[in-house]
Order: sequence, then structure tokens, then C-alpha cells
Amino acid sequence: MAGLTLLDTVDGVATITLNRPDNRNAMTAELLEDTLKVLEQVAANRSIRVVILTGAGRAFCVGGDLTAGLEGINGPPPLTSQTAALRRYMRITQLLHDMPQLTIASINGACAGAGLSLACACDLRIASDGAVFNTAFLGAGVSGDFGGIWLVTQMLGTALARQLFFRSPRLSADAAESIGLVGEVIPAGELSWRVDEIARQFAECAPLALARMKENLNDAQNMQLLTYLEREAERHTFCCASEDAAEAARAFIEKRRPEFRGQ
Repeated sequence: MAGLTLLDTVDGVATITLNRPDNRNAMTAELLEDTLKVLEQVAANRSIRVVILTGAGRAFCVGGDLTAGLEGINGPPPLTSQTAALRRYMRITQLLHDMPQLTIASINGACAGAGLSLACACDLRIASDGAVFNTAFLGAGVSGDFGGIWLVTQMLGTALARQLFFRSPRLSADAAESIGLVGEVIPAGELSWRVDEIARQFAECAPLALARMKENLNDAQNMQLLTYLEREAERHTFCCASEDAAEAARAFIEKRRPEFRGQ
């Protein structure tokens, strides 16, 4: 039987697929455990430069599997152990947000609840024109998990985040793009090809620079300018001293494409 989370790696690009298509990739404890293990494996593999997260079938992920109930997602009572389990699974959000590789959510269909949280944890979001978005938490009688409120507030601002989470509108892909929730909308039949194309482009970038640019962007959300500038200077000079920077200069002079090795 195929696993609940599939991993395919080609030329430095890892594609992670949530694989419960008959349930619109709704989250269970087993799916979350598989996904966490795969992400930990990928994050530690420096030969992987880009990570694509997507869903099998016609959905990206609709969040927690309500048919499984709380115990099917976070395990049996007491609440302390359920909270501990959820905190462990929410490391998935942290990895997507903080791992050195660039992360891309390839949103092929319904994206709701904690599924939307995972998409928002990625660096880039590219959606099929048939994708739909919904925060969905309040209607399910829950307050929200996997960092969705924090992530959307950081991306879109407080007022819009409150609108999306309190009112929970159902957004088309075009509507999601218009407010900045996704960066690009692609015809459904072309989504996989377009995301692979973008991923390959990033896989050819200097990985040291890409990872430290991601750190800069994450720090810019939370740091005061002076502290940020100190970190930025350290990272920039580190990259300048790398073999990749020297290779970029040689390639420019020789009018060829650089070959970066992450050194």
C-alpha cells in the first residue's frame, strides 16, 4: 500500500505529496506523522534545494479529518497528551517555514483549515485556477492550528487576517491572488509543469545564498532594523566569501551559466 506521504526527488527538487485522495488529503495522526518524518529527512539533505508540497487527487488538503475526531488526529485524552501531540505535528509548519530549502505549495484544489496553514508556511504559493480557499476553523468549532493565524497576519496584515478567520469566506484562486494569499494562478492542466519549472529555476541558484536570503526574509518579519542589519551583514559577507560567489563572478566574465555547489 502506498504511504500517506509520498516523496519524489529529482535533480535537487523534492516533491512531497499528501496521499489521502479519497479524503481530500484530510489530516490524521498517521498522515501527520508520515509528513513530519519526510520533512525532517528532506530538511537534513543538503543535496535537496527546493521542496514542493502538494496533494494527491483533486485537493491540496482540507485540514483535519473531522470524521476521525480529535482522538484520530491528536490521540486519546488527557488534553495534556493531545496538546503535546499537536505541538509535535505542528513542527511541520516550522520546518516548511524555516528549513534552508525553498518551499513551494502547489495548490491543486481545495485548501482549507490546517491545510491552508501548511500552504502559508511555504515560501511561495502557486495555485490551480480551480483551487478554493477557506480558513474553516470557526465553522468546525475550533480556534485554529498549524500557525495559520500567525502566518496570514504576517503576510496580509491584522485587518485582513481577522476578516479571513472570523468570517471564513470561500475564496476562489483569483480572489486569493488578488489579496496576496497566493502569488500565481495557473490553469489546472499546467500547474504541475509550471511549479516544476519554477522549482528547477531555484534549484539552479546558489543554495547558500538562497538559504540565507530566506533567513533574512524570516527575520525581517520580527526584528528591529538595527538587529536585522547586523544579521544581514553577517550572512552577506559569508556568501561573498563562498566558492559559489566566486563561481558566479567567473561565469559572468566567461558569459556562461554558473554551476553552484553549495560551498
